[in-house]
Amino acid sequence: MDIRNVGIIAHVDHGKTTLVDAIFRQSGMFRDNEAVKDRVMDSNDLERERGITILSKVASCHYQNTKINIVDTPGHADFGGEVERVLSMVDGVLLVIDACEGPMPQTRFVLKKAFDNGLKPIVVINKIDRDGARPLDAYDKTLDLFIDLGCGEDDLFFPHVYASGAGGFARSEPNGGEEDMRLLFEAIVKHVPPPKVQADGPSRLQINNLDYSDYLGRMFGGKLLRGRVHVGDRMTCVGEDRNQSFNVTKLWTYESLKMVEQEVVEAGEIVMMSGLDEVLIGDTVCDAQYVEAMPRIEVEPSTLTMNFYANTSPLSGKDGGKFLTIHKIRERLEKEEKVSVSLKLDRSATGETVKVAARGEMQLSVLIETMRREGYEMAIARPEVIFRENDLGKRLEPTEQLTCEFPDEATGGVMEELSRRKAEIEDMQSLGNGRTKVVASIPTRGLIGFRSVYLTLTRGAGILASIFEGYEVYRGEVQSRTIGSLISKETGKVTRYAYEHVQERGQFFHPVGTDVYAGMIVGSCSRDEDMVVNCTLQKAANNMRSATSDATTVLDPHKDFSLEQALSWLRDDELLEVTPKMLRFRKKILDHSERKVAERRAVSV
Repeated sequence: MDIRNVGIIAHVDHGKTTLVDAIFRQSGMFRDNEAVKDRVMDSNDLERERGITILSKVASCHYQNTKINIVDTPGHADFGGEVERVLSMVDGVLLVIDACEGPMPQTRFVLKKAFDNGLKPIVVINKIDRDGARPLDAYDKTLDLFIDLGCGEDDLFFPHVYASGAGGFARSEPNGGEEDMRLLFEAIVKHVPPPKVQADGPSRLQINNLDYSDYLGRMFGGKLLRGRVHVGDRMTCVGEDRNQSFNVTKLWTYESLKMVEQEVVEAGEIVMMSGLDEVLIGDTVCDAQYVEAMPRIEVEPSTLTMNFYANTSPLSGKDGGKFLTIHKIRERLEKEEKVSVSLKLDRSATGETVKVAARGEMQLSVLIETMRREGYEMAIARPEVIFRENDLGKRLEPTEQLTCEFPDEATGGVMEELSRRKAEIEDMQSLGNGRTKVVASIPTRGLIGFRSVYLTLTRGAGILASIFEGYEVYRGEVQSRTIGSLISKETGKVTRYAYEHVQERGQFFHPVGTDVYAGMIVGSCSRDEDMVVNCTLQKAANNMRSATSDATTVLDPHKDFSLEQALSWLRDDELLEVTPKMLRFRKKILDHSERKVAERRAVSV
């Protein structure tokens, strides 16, 4: 059978997954009367809620006599490791560009990775039916990007189509008359080469896809580069520090959105197999008689670390958490490390701590949110960047290239915030439609929490993207927070009477009736200092006045936090308590007097 293996790459929210929907619908993958969700490749609940792709996934469809294996990849920079591993198992890519926004920073990243892997892109100018679409301008900017990346003269004549994933059509010109995706199918068959593989010889593949089944155990695979594999074959898995032989117990290929069992698989197919538990992304699987390792997949380095602790608060286990111990948390994170190429655990951390290195705060927040939905409870410290030293002993820190596009009236606030976070402006231009575009170099630690502040400053109308640049000399302290905490003095429930009096000193994070404990942070102080408050105080009832007589006082609304906002709000002496139902801030040291002693010691040192 004729096979094409194609990856879909793009900046976040440029419409990859919706485009895949249209391809699948028109390839006859679904029955006419079959009820199909939008964004079928975003099968994870978090992906549907956030509207982003987090995990790379494989599916297939047929066009005439050709089977097309399609791999959808994430567009957010924090999941760049997923993109890098996917590109090693495809033979061409669809580069999706938003007709309104044009190429963005992550577009540059994914296109460069495609060129590094020797892949020729088919450019899809998407969303051409949207208001404000500028498809020809997007094409020109894409051409400029190809030139910037130093591609050859032949590559400048790249195949391209103008499409609408939502509308379900692909055209040769923006105002063409085509009403279906046939042109895109033909471009894939014509311009994506058949798999570069050897049909005969001892079998070999590199693992770049992992899955797990409660019934079958570990499943792993990638593109079969040479030979054929039968169920029962004796194979060897070559890891970083060991070789393991095993028998293939099951084989699968992708048909539509499902994996279909096979007895034999030929070179060129994207295959999954089982028979071995201890495998990692980047390992080589080959014929046991011809052991031959392949170079491991290289990914962008981690830039942030975060410490995970067991939840030791007085409310531990009260919110439906099933996994509470540090042993269970470590076990879950080790499982995540095996399937993620850009997540690493620090084996030198103490027994009470699990230290995780990751690509960015989005990647960490997605991991934490996934764990809490699975029933894990944990306490988390503020994310910290990974510093290095150069040959001269100077401290280096990771930096990102940040691109912002926002309404002109937000310019003052955005520029002030960027300056506070030690950003250096590289380019600033008016787009002429009441919007401004800024490109800046910013330390990774300056990006922590910037997204939520930026959306507030731009009233939700700002576009924001960043991509890892490299390590540069440390730029000085970035002040993370200018206000202190309101810390509960007692254990109990927040009372209305206490809320009325304490709200004059700051803003509450929890409504009346919430369970609190001593050392828990219940709000933000209006000044840059921590304040211990009694938020469980009851009003004494006497014969002059009842305890509820002043209940007509209007209470200020409490502030709710998303997980990303909560992580960025933390200070170094604070933890975020994450449970299946609640996010709570607390001091690392709950006892007030012990905390004071620790503060005095820190000052004297």
